[in-house]
Amino acid sequence: MSEPRFTVVRNDEEQYSIWAAGRDLPAGWTAVGFEGTKDECLAHIETVWTDMRPLSVR
Repeated sequence: MSEPRFTVVRNDEEQYSIWAAGRDLPAGWTAVGFEGTKDECLAHIETVWTDMRPLSVR
């Protein structure tokens, strides 16, 4: 059995999350072009999301 796939998403405040691949994205979120297992997606987020503050307070 294969692991579920996820996609990395980002909102307008440049906050990241993961979302089940193939499902409609929630309003306000955009896919960033990275898909993989949960662990792969979380590792990707850890490398690209270096400033956790929302964009509006940076």
